Amino acid sequence: MAVIEATDENFSDELNTHSNVIVKYYADWCGSCRLFNPKFKRLSGDDRFDGVTFLNVNAEKNENARKAAGVTNLPYFAVFKDGQLLDSVASSKEDVVVDLINKLN
Repeated sequence: MAVIEATDENFSDELNTHSNVIVKYYADWCGSCRLFNPKFKRLSGDDRFDGVTFLNVNAEKNENARKAAGVTNLPYFAVFKDGQLLDSVASSKEDVVVDLINKLN
């Protein structure tokens, strides 16, 4: 599945349309965020995560989406189940993100 670029305008719709969602919050200036992009894209196509929707959100340009997860640092990852925040973490380690996604099961 492809990674969807979400904004304040469609963020709520994405959360309400998909029951299992992981969001990567990033900023254009964030080097660690850019380095994680290929990992996030690869994870989105991983068979283990069928049924999980992957969203990218620019934290600097989308204040409402950022506040929905209480973003404190970048890159920041949050999982939403049925539109509700389940858990979140600031990390650039793939295994930490995989553990977070696994909480959706």
